[in-house]
Amino acid sequence: MKYALILSLAVNLFLIIKLVVLRTAVRDLGNDFAERKELHSNRLLGSISRDREIRRLATLMNETLVSLRDAFHRYELGDAEIKTAITNIAHDLRTPLTAICGYVELGEKLEKSPEMERYLSVIGERAAHMKKLTEELFEYALLSGGGVKEEKQELCINMLLENAIMDHYPAFSEKGIEPVVDITEKEIRRNLVQSYVERILSNLLSNALKYSDGDLEISLDASGKLRVANSAAELSTIEVNRLFDRFYTVDNARNHSTGLGLSIVKLFCERMGCALNAEYRDGKIVIEIEF
Repeated sequence: MKYALILSLAVNLFLIIKLVVLRTAVRDLGNDFAERKELHSNRLLGSISRDREIRRLATLMNETLVSLRDAFHRYELGDAEIKTAITNIAHDLRTPLTAICGYVELGEKLEKSPEMERYLSVIGERAAHMKKLTEELFEYALLSGGGVKEEKQELCINMLLENAIMDHYPAFSEKGIEPVVDITEKEIRRNLVQSYVERILSNLLSNALKYSDGDLEISLDASGKLRVANSAAELSTIEVNRLFDRFYTVDNARNHSTGLGLSIVKLFCERMGCALNAEYRDGKIVIEIEF
């Protein structure tokens, strides 16, 4: 009986030690996997455990890592090729479109029949629109690829917002929109990239022009939160959530847009660390940015 008890204790002790060793091996394997989860690393998992199943698990995890890295590298290569193709195509289109716009402008100065004048007007509008879309594609391809880098500097957000509103005021008036503006008297100074902030403000106001049902509210509070809101009965919560997606538009035919305007806003906000949020509240699209 005594020997049986000793044997039982020895077996239990052995099992406990075995369990501790296995748990340690699994924990080390998990920590090793966490360190190597970055798909840019070529290092594989290792295990000092002599347990066959633990070593088999490490082998299977390594095979999965290799497959994921190969797939990720193929994705990166394909993504880079697409961006390069977009950049090249957009660049190639800019030159002939600029020439077309120039010849249309020259043609408008010559004597012509009313019918020819109408044709030139239509050609000019279409060419200018294509040129604008091409420039947006060219710019986005450069920006999303990290090809444009600028230094931060101290900026007055109040002044930049006022300038952006004044730049868009003629377009607002033409559409019958009278913006309700509320800008804090406190100077909001931030260390940001000026061209990024200017483009963010311009794109937000241009977006409001596209979707507004006739109203627009623009505010900047003392904490540096910018709020742009307008009625948009044709939108829905789902559509508002997708407005920052690349190339997404609610109505391409009506808005004549690449769907890149708010994508660029999102990209610049991420680069400067500014919080961005869009919601659909009571029939209004509300976009907020915390500078």
